[in-house]
Amino acid sequence: MCLGVPALVEEVIGEMGTVSIGEAKIEVSLVLVDDVSTGDYVLVHAGFAIARVDEEEAVETLSLIKEMIPDEVY
Repeated sequence: MCLGVPALVEEVIGEMGTVSIGEAKIEVSLVLVDDVSTGDYVLVHAGFAIARVDEEEAVETLSLIKEMIPDEVY
C-alpha cells in the first residue's frame, strides 16, 4: 500500500518545489500537478506532488497521521 502525505508548498522554482511536512522540508517534483503556487497544499508520494488538496483536508489528514504515528515529527 502506498501513502501520500499532505505538504505545504513553500517555494516553487520551475517544475520543482520545496514543501514542508511539519518541521521537515523536502524538495519535490511538481510536474504532475498544474499551476502549483506557494501556499498550496499538495499530496506528496515518492518525491512527487501528485494532487492538490485543500487546507482543511490537509490539516485533517496530518492530524490522523499524528494519531497513528505519535512519535514522528510533523
